[in-house]
Amino acid sequence: MARLRFSAITSADGYVNDADGSFDWAVPSDELHAVVNDHQREIGTLLLGRRMYEVMRYWETAPGDVPGPGGEFARIWRDSDKIIYSRTMDGVFGARTTLEAEFDPAAVSALKALSVRDLGIGGPTLAAEAFAAGLVDDIHLFAHPVIVGGGTRALPDGIPMRLELVSAERIGDVVHTHHRVLR
Repeated sequence: MARLRFSAITSADGYVNDADGSFDWAVPSDELHAVVNDHQREIGTLLLGRRMYEVMRYWETAPGDVPGPGGEFARIWRDSDKIIYSRTMDGVFGARTTLEAEFDPAAVSALKALSVRDLGIGGPTLAAEAFAAGLVDDIHLFAHPVIVGGGTRALPDGIPMRLELVSAERIGDVVHTHHRVLR
């Protein structure tokens, strides 16, 4: 059975953006981008909310022939299946991309059971639904050395979980922690 991984680039105080919606402090270095690429390479299907999809859609047309981690990520992105969850979008752009109006925990559970490769979930709003349904198996947080003081929290409020620390590593000035959700 595949695992569902939640990954987020965060501030040190746990936000994916600040109170104004900006995340300009989160631009990954080449070193961090290479680590993220290694993680993304293991994922076969990405589950994304509308806002995360709109941010990440850039990679659908980003040059894949550019050397370095950016070009590599563009190729990884295009080779991944993507399911976008949105009640407001009429369609999606890009190959291997489908649109679902509602997040269906039973369908995601079935996808996990049938998938050979792990699944990734991006966007804290969508991930909160997966956390509430008990579907998330792993949490990868990449904490930048900045306190933004408010914004969109990476992890949902009101959903207690017991976690096991699998690993922690420093990537430049970013700390990557990997926790496994205990059931």
